[in-house]
Amino acid sequence: MKLVGTDGSRLYSWELTEGKHILGRKVECDFYIPNQTVSRRHAEIEFSNETVFVTDLGSHNGTTVNERPIGEKKEIKLGDRIVFGEVNFKLSEGDEPTTVGASSRSTQLAPHDPEKSVFLSINEALKPLPSNVTEIPEVLTTISDMARTLVLPEPREKMLSEALDLISRVIPSERLIILTVPEGSDEVIVEASNLSSGKDLSSITLSRTIIQDILQNKNAILIGNPMEDARYSDQQSIIMSELKSAMAVPLFDQGRVLGILYVDTTNPLHRYSNDFLKLLATFGNILASKLVNYALLAERAERQLIEAELKRASSIQKKLLDLAPQQVDGYSIHAYQDQCRAVGGDMYDYCQLPDGRLVILVADVSGKGMGAALLMANVLASLRILYQSPQFDLVQSVQATSTQLFKYSAPEDFVTLFVGIIDPQKNRLSYINAGHNPAVLVHSTGTTEYLEATGIMIGAFPGMVWDVNEIEMNIGDSVCVYTDGVTEAEGTTDQYGEERLLDCLLGLRAESPQSMTEKLMKNIEEFVSGCPQSDDITMLFVKREG
Repeated sequence: MKLVGTDGSRLYSWELTEGKHILGRKVECDFYIPNQTVSRRHAEIEFSNETVFVTDLGSHNGTTVNERPIGEKKEIKLGDRIVFGEVNFKLSEGDEPTTVGASSRSTQLAPHDPEKSVFLSINEALKPLPSNVTEIPEVLTTISDMARTLVLPEPREKMLSEALDLISRVIPSERLIILTVPEGSDEVIVEASNLSSGKDLSSITLSRTIIQDILQNKNAILIGNPMEDARYSDQQSIIMSELKSAMAVPLFDQGRVLGILYVDTTNPLHRYSNDFLKLLATFGNILASKLVNYALLAERAERQLIEAELKRASSIQKKLLDLAPQQVDGYSIHAYQDQCRAVGGDMYDYCQLPDGRLVILVADVSGKGMGAALLMANVLASLRILYQSPQFDLVQSVQATSTQLFKYSAPEDFVTLFVGIIDPQKNRLSYINAGHNPAVLVHSTGTTEYLEATGIMIGAFPGMVWDVNEIEMNIGDSVCVYTDGVTEAEGTTDQYGEERLLDCLLGLRAESPQSMTEKLMKNIEEFVSGCPQSDDITMLFVKREG
């Protein structure tokens, strides 16, 4: 069975399958009706054992079956008239012909084009109108009124309807239709229509060749009388067998076809000519400009929404990394981050555990942007929960976090991680380096030591094991943990690199962690010399003071 209907400009035809389906104005509904008289979740359609039921879901404008309002579940039968808001439907047999597919407003396409068609390039069609056209009553006035639509702040649906009313003043027609083309598609969608009494959209069948010619070659087309073509005299091939004349012009901007303006007539006294085709192309050119304007406004609104969401996400991320200073006997710590985008995938953390030990963390999530930021927040939250364990264990915590990441993320999502625990009683640093840049231990004596990887990145494979290494921290020793945004910072000729990093760290070994951070960052900024930042820069310093 099918549920078929129309709101006057769009056609709907849905194959009913077993189960319950939500119908409404919300895009996520199973049956989507973009009509203002329909509520966001308007009604429920249930198909079970060849029986169909409809239930109104408390809609604003109600649901009727054969003119009678319904509330609770109501059985509907073949031929029943069902109205959702002001949109008319009926229940029909599954093999009954319709002009649109499920959840579609596309027009039916025929495989051929009529021999009497005239194809005219849009550049030719848009040449100045001949005097015999401009002298037709109301032509210049109508063109002027159409041009006014470019500056009026009206809703798109209202503007298109008014534009068709204006065109109908000077071009006689039974059906005047605007079809639009979704970007990246060759499907045509009925967007607005102006129909004379007794006419409807259900009989539109455009030639596939004609549609493709309009979309690809931007031709304006004057369709002759199909009754004069033997191939179409006994079938509904182009639009309707009684058609006497029709025209179609592309609505295009900078080479891309946005839609089609179509008009037809069955009146033999209203046979269209090339002059009428040029007039229609003029109207189409004005409409295309307005459609571009709507697209730009929608794009701007979408961009503003994205910017607002990014601003909010950036604020949340900064709050996650806004850490209070930690007072641990004999140690000082400082962390810093400079993101290249509003949000990023680098993170740092430090926290004094319940038993007095100090945990430090620097990590880098694969990828950039919002996706990396979400993954970062997830990993950070997981580890912070584990900090509360009475006996926080490095291996168990890293394994648990890696398992969760592998289980609930995409194969390309992984994290490099350096996490360590400083025991202020023993002055020893235990650490796991999961595929991260080697941290640097800077001795007060003027030597350096790399804290190399003890296993691979987390989240990449199940069942991995990481080793724990341990070093002693003497008075004046410091550890610098950083992400690759430091060593891969781009200068005018090369990258900052590990050699420059080691030289800078040795020169700063007598400084406090905060001073080390500030002066290392200044050194990097001088090196890049205004070159654009391509990655987040994150660093954490911890130093044994005494």
